[in-house]
Amino acid sequence: MDADSTAPGQAALDSQGTAADLGTRPGPSIPPPIFGPTDRVRGFWAGVVIFVLAVVTRFWTLVYPTDQGTPVFDEKHYVPQGWQVLTGGHWIEDNPAYGLVVHPPVGKWMLAIGESVFGYTPLGWRIMPALCGIGIVMMIYLVARRMSRSTLIGALAGIFAICDGVLVVQSRLGMLDIFQAFFMLAAFTALIADRDQVRERMHRVYIEGRIADSPFGPRLGFRWWRFTAGVMLGLTCGTKWSGIYFVIFFLVLALGFDVAARRAYQVQRPWVGTLVRDVVPSGLSLAVMPVAIYLATFIPWFNSETSVYRYEVGNAVGVDGPFSWVPAAWRSLWYYEASILKFHEGLTNSAGNHHPWESKPWTWPMGLRPMLYAIENGPDKCGGGDCIRAQMLIGTPAMWWLAFPVLAWGLWAVVVRRDWRYAAVLVGYGAGYLPWFANLDRQMYFFYATAMAPFLVIGLALCCGDIIATTARTAARRPERHILAILVVCLYTGLVIANFLWLWPILTGAPISQQIWRLQIWLPSWG
Repeated sequence: MDADSTAPGQAALDSQGTAADLGTRPGPSIPPPIFGPTDRVRGFWAGVVIFVLAVVTRFWTLVYPTDQGTPVFDEKHYVPQGWQVLTGGHWIEDNPAYGLVVHPPVGKWMLAIGESVFGYTPLGWRIMPALCGIGIVMMIYLVARRMSRSTLIGALAGIFAICDGVLVVQSRLGMLDIFQAFFMLAAFTALIADRDQVRERMHRVYIEGRIADSPFGPRLGFRWWRFTAGVMLGLTCGTKWSGIYFVIFFLVLALGFDVAARRAYQVQRPWVGTLVRDVVPSGLSLAVMPVAIYLATFIPWFNSETSVYRYEVGNAVGVDGPFSWVPAAWRSLWYYEASILKFHEGLTNSAGNHHPWESKPWTWPMGLRPMLYAIENGPDKCGGGDCIRAQMLIGTPAMWWLAFPVLAWGLWAVVVRRDWRYAAVLVGYGAGYLPWFANLDRQMYFFYATAMAPFLVIGLALCCGDIIATTARTAARRPERHILAILVVCLYTGLVIANFLWLWPILTGAPISQQIWRLQIWLPSWG
């Protein structure tokens, strides 16, 4: 995981000549002193183009579709809760009649922010998901650019994110998953920035000749990016409980980065150094901080006299017992959390919970069982008959159908090349995917895969970069191979864009004819 990559054509340090390049004493090589992308001007303008395209695709006809002006699908749960949070006066649910008060409050606060500006309207409950969707695209562009040291690869990742059906649809609905993906990706982006910052500090210590002052390596000071990641992970958990998986996986990833950095800069005992120097601070930032943030999101619950389950001690919870010494408010909060857990534990197929559009996780990587969010006939006319307005959650097949090859290539790159970039992608993808196999009896849906989408598109962009970089090394001798590699990447990118444009009507609920609707359903499992 300590192998650093360079952009195509960028010279790496000679493995035998760090003294000449860095001005230090002769010795084994260390990573090149590149701590982020270097082409700032080109990166800025590429980012502007990505941003404009993200805005257009997320805001175009954002107020459609609706169920006769009301929310569609699971919007019916969370949009009213967001409105009740806004209008109840305490920024917390206080009416169990709204039902399904089974998620922490952060996502509903996000919906409430939009509703406070635009009212209880489709624009009101979808404006914040759209803004977070734009933010996700920009973070994918920035983090892929930082990981690859290449604006080209970052731009490809941004284009793929713009064209991904899952990210588009979830950015256009008042549900919680897009908020969780936003905060999770912000945490991931902060961890990648922290990796660069740590290596920059290690490099400075190495150049100054202080790397051997301790066999454990240097103390790295306060790490604001790691702290930021902890805050974002807390908000991830404060949106949906499944954020805890990212806390665990990202903590392991951060410690892996620390070990790799100490090894790369020739610390005598890198593993023990990480244990001594990094485990406690990382644990505080990436494990304790998320718990503290999660509990802090319930401050309005404590402050309200009418919040859901606020006074359960003496009602559903006895006043006596071994925990009677715990303050009543905290015992009521424990009851609240236990009721959330009970709901999710009981949401199983064996308990009779079935839905025509549910799916199991083995279908998610390729998007074999999408979600139909809304459908209606008319009032428009298409080709002499009623138009269909349908909105489906479909991962763009040109990308999602390559999920397994991308994951296999990434695993090979980690094992054989020790490529840290793919290791980071696999950790993020695994955090959003693997835990769902722990209880296959649970009722599940494809929109749970929203958190997997950013890592799929980053992985695809890195693969495209590998195709170009492999031939770039021999471009002087075999220019035709390099040109062919660039052409392959260009054609694939064009295929992704074309596939996205074809799916656009059923991603946005645009009116289409019955014939076009039938052509949109590519697999029997899509119907």
